[in-house]
Formats: sequence, structure tokens, C-alpha cells
Amino acid sequence: MTLVLLAGMMCDGRLFQHMPPHIHLPITGHDSIEAIAAQVLQNAPETFALGGLSMGGIVAMEVIRQAPQRVTRLALMDTNCEAETDKIKACRQPQIDKALAGNLKSVMRDEMKPNYLTDGPNRAAVLDLCMDMALSLGPQVFVRQSQALRDRPDQKETLAAWGKPTLVLCGEDDRLCPLHRHTLMADLMTQATLSVMPDAGHLPPLEQPDATRVALERWLS
Repeated sequence: MTLVLLAGMMCDGRLFQHMPPHIHLPITGHDSIEAIAAQVLQNAPETFALGGLSMGGIVAMEVIRQAPQRVTRLALMDTNCEAETDKIKACRQPQIDKALAGNLKSVMRDEMKPNYLTDGPNRAAVLDLCMDMALSLGPQVFVRQSQALRDRPDQKETLAAWGKPTLVLCGEDDRLCPLHRHTLMADLMTQATLSVMPDAGHLPPLEQPDATRVALERWLS
């Protein structure tokens, strides 16, 4: 069974460089979660296992809402099944304005990336990679993804209706999508397995690649 992985906001396929063999599909071309999910479905195999991290997980939930029959199993990593809060919505436009004014690097460095990772020996290298991925994608992708996240639907009903094998995985120290968001998702799906990665924040595939890969391999088996 083919595994399709969807990366987080302003990340590319390098996020999953240590993960099991997979197809990475971009989520960069539209400004709504619904349209991004439709594009994923256009480019994915007829049936596939699906995993997504952060924004990729948000898109993955919309994929199973649109076409549950095409997805054989689901992995939701460091993500959020609820709609955007008003507090976070209020931050989006100032960040968009800064990015369009040529200050994407400072937005990523000062406002976003510091919240991503826990402390650890590879923190600096992972942060450098995150910055490189973000700057490679550029400000227009930042704008589209910010708008899509801002206007995203709540997916609790989608998850409650989903009955196939599911992994819910998060870094123990994730401040962006804390553990309670993942226990909520796992509680909505009685068949789900919750896996918490010690010594990881928002990006376990880079912070704890071996443990994350093992968890995905177990989910796929």
C-alpha cells in the first residue's frame, strides 16, 4: 500500500526524509483546506495510506471527509482537528503583511520557528532546515497557507465517523499543538492509537526520527 505524507506549514518533503518509503504531495497551491485536499486526491493513488503533520494533518482530515473510501489508514501528527481560534486568527494578517513586505525570514525566525522544537542537541540544525524549507517556498505560499489555516473547518465530526486504523502521534513538548489536542482526537476514534514522542516538540520526524519511523512502521504493518 502506498503511503502519502503531507508536510506542515512552510515545510517540504525534507520533513519526512527519515520516514518509511512514501510519496510526498505538496499542499502549497491553494488558499483553502478544501481545495488543497481536492488537489491531493487528484494526485494521489486510487487508494493509499495517509499521514500528515500539523497543516498536513489538517489537510489529511479534509481528505478523509471528501473521499474516505480512498484512504486505508490515517496518521495524524502534531495537528489540530478544531477550527482556528479568534486569537490565532488575529495574528494571521499582520504576519501576512510582513511576509508580503519582504520580511518572511523574520516572521519565521521570531514568531513561528521558536515554538516548534524542544531543546535538544539537534535543535539548531533542525531550525536551520526549517528556515531553508520556508524560504525555499517563499512568501506567496506563506500567504496561501495562512489563509487556508485561518478559514479551516472543524473536523471533529469527520474523525468521529472515521473507523479505519489510525495513529495519533505528537511530541511530548509540542507547544503549537499540545498533547490535549491529540487526546481529543484519539477519544473521537475508538480504534486510534495514541503515541507520544519524548524529547520532541512540534516536529518529531526531525527531532526524534528513529522513534517516529518505528511508530509509522507499526501503524503501517
